[in-house]
Amino acid sequence: MTPEPEPRPDPLVLMLLADVAPGGGLPLEAVEAALRGGVTSVQLRAKTAPAGAMLAMARDLLPRCRRAGVPLLIDDRPDVALAAGADGVHVGPRDLPPEAARRVLGSGLLGVSARDPERAAAAERAAADYLGVGALRSTRTKPEAPPLGLTGIASLAARTRIPVVAVGGVRPADLPALRRAGAAGVAVLSGILGAADPEAAARAYREAWERG
Repeated sequence: MTPEPEPRPDPLVLMLLADVAPGGGLPLEAVEAALRGGVTSVQLRAKTAPAGAMLAMARDLLPRCRRAGVPLLIDDRPDVALAAGADGVHVGPRDLPPEAARRVLGSGLLGVSARDPERAAAAERAAADYLGVGALRSTRTKPEAPPLGLTGIASLAARTRIPVVAVGGVRPADLPALRRAGAAGVAVLSGILGAADPEAAARAYREAWERG
């Protein structure tokens, strides 16, 4: 008998934020190492890149994500997500409103950054698949975002029907408390890509989540 294929992990459990710094390039080797370590989805973030450059990055990432069996999401740009054949998009407060992003994207995965119930309600109306909620603690990449902390994340998770992904300075040791607070997963940037060994770092997050 042919063995049953292993079920794919929930893409929200461990989302890798593949961030491209201004003037920098896509850290493909580190992303591939993180995929080996067990990240369950990848979100491409390139805040200052032109659309064409972002599309090229997405096309570089997509086959790697396909081989690993995880979805690729594009930050901010539903048009780039569609052009690249990516699996979804994540929009923040300065991007298209959630309902407009859903109309452009269609049936793909839609993530929405939210810090308050009003934004969460807009995401619900757009049939968003998850909320990115944070920051858990202040970070270098988004110093302008005041931390919500564990209490703030738990409060928003309790007031929405949409799965919550905690973001912003999340460490492996935080995962048990975040699970108890109602988080469906975490999104991580420097904790994995900034590590000396991204594969081992990703594995540490997955193991911490599964133990939690």
